[in-house]
Amino acid sequence: MKLKKNQSRHNRKTLYGTFLLTILLCELAVTSFAQDGNAGILDANQKVRSYFASGTQLMYAVGAIVGLIGAVKVFNKWNAGDHDTGKVAAAWFGSCVFLVVVTTVIRAFFGI
Repeated sequence: MKLKKNQSRHNRKTLYGTFLLTILLCELAVTSFAQDGNAGILDANQKVRSYFASGTQLMYAVGAIVGLIGAVKVFNKWNAGDHDTGKVAAAWFGSCVFLVVVTTVIRAFFGI
């Protein structure tokens, strides 16, 4: 079926008009339902900062558990007369210091 010239132009205009109407409606929907991104970022920032105190306490608790386990491990090696007791004690002490230092550095870096 062949279209006449007027029908072809009419179809193009209808298609073009429909396309423009769709773009206009999409733009209207985006602008009317869009939220302020800055407010969302500030809210997320405040929530993460509020969790930091709990995270710090959790890090200290993990450090205490690691410290107790490490102390028992070092004590057992010392009593058994192992020669690598100094290395194990240094590793244990280093891990405990690392947990405390990381928490302090993060707090100072982010100004919390």
